[in-house]
Amino acid sequence: MLAHTWSGESFTPTVAMDSMTPHEQIQAESSLNTQSTTCCVVGGGPAGAVLSLLLARRGIHVTLLEMHKDFDREFRGDTIHPSILEILDQIGLAEKLHEIPHTKVTGPTLQFADGPFRPFELTRLPTRFPYILMIPQCRFLEFITAAASKFPQFKLVMQAQVQHLIEEDGVVRGVRYLGADGEHELRAPLTVGTDGRFSMIRKLAGFEAIKTAPPMDVLWFRLPKLPDEPPVVGGAFGGIGRGRVFVLLERNDYWQCGLVFPKGKYQELRAQGVEAVQKSLAEAEPRFAKHTESITDWDQLKLLSVESSLCPLWHKPGLLIIGDAAHVMSPVGGVGINYAVQDAVVAANLLTAPLQAGTVSNAQLAEVQRQREFPVRVIQKMQGFMQRRLIAGALQSQQRARIPWQLKVFVKIPLLRDLPVRLMMLGIRRVRLADP
Repeated sequence: MLAHTWSGESFTPTVAMDSMTPHEQIQAESSLNTQSTTCCVVGGGPAGAVLSLLLARRGIHVTLLEMHKDFDREFRGDTIHPSILEILDQIGLAEKLHEIPHTKVTGPTLQFADGPFRPFELTRLPTRFPYILMIPQCRFLEFITAAASKFPQFKLVMQAQVQHLIEEDGVVRGVRYLGADGEHELRAPLTVGTDGRFSMIRKLAGFEAIKTAPPMDVLWFRLPKLPDEPPVVGGAFGGIGRGRVFVLLERNDYWQCGLVFPKGKYQELRAQGVEAVQKSLAEAEPRFAKHTESITDWDQLKLLSVESSLCPLWHKPGLLIIGDAAHVMSPVGGVGINYAVQDAVVAANLLTAPLQAGTVSNAQLAEVQRQREFPVRVIQKMQGFMQRRLIAGALQSQQRARIPWQLKVFVKIPLLRDLPVRLMMLGIRRVRLADP
């Protein structure tokens, strides 16, 4: 691998730039703390952390800007799919990741009025890792950034709130951000926005996402594990009926739960209080009725507003957005982290050589979008189909659902049973590192 060096300069002091005249801004800019790097990555989520690691491994100077003071927050997505594990295995990190306390999901058990039903099993997947690894996302991000920190080309800046793009002659040349110690300017041939569904980089670039509204929202919460726990085969459970879907994922010392309800009904549900939530859970799965007694305050329940979106344009000269910044995925299948990391791998594959040369063309950025947009569109259409045909129907019915006859036929045909799961878990195109 070729190492590319990019010397950085540092200046002081910092100056507030709000409400200044253009002449005053020019004077203030000259006194900003200014540094240079080869790639500026904004947003320390899965896409940003993995992209930073892959570039640093290849000798490219990369600075990762994260707006929070640490990664220790409650995330909605903790699923590490087989495709991510295969990628990490290429660089010798998969086994080390398994050393972090985790659980595994090999397939859901769905509880219908006429009995339990297992629609698929991940153990059939053609991979060394036929399961979803459940690890708190904060631990995953700490793991990836710790691996990146072993390379001198990597720099992580916490509490860095990006406020402006630096644009010169129609090209993005970096960002200005507010750090814990004042304002900074970070210049780079390439800036990558990986700052999630509420992306500031997307907003500053003027990119507009086309949104769709899935028919549901989710209350996200935890239930305690109790003595003599009811068995949950495969590590995941779903209870369906009476206008609700109850999702339960096994964690080491608690159950991670979601109560799916029709979009637009949150205020109505909240007005009914925690008792209504307890009742819905008990009706969906009576075995967990005792667990619901731990829900005593609405603050224990977090609303996840479900949406799906896709930006028609992911790039402009000097700038690229990937992950949730470019496409917000529905929680169906838990593919958000999966597709964000695949974006990062494709970006690293395509942009390493240009970054080593010190310049990245808009055509090269467009190629990242070209390779990733099609898989995203396909999975979003699959998610939309399942939301409309399966979830929406369950949320509209006030009866306990029975196993649809179509689903019984579906699972008896190997191709129909296994192909959607393979696409969800491994991707439309199996993404690999071109130069591990």
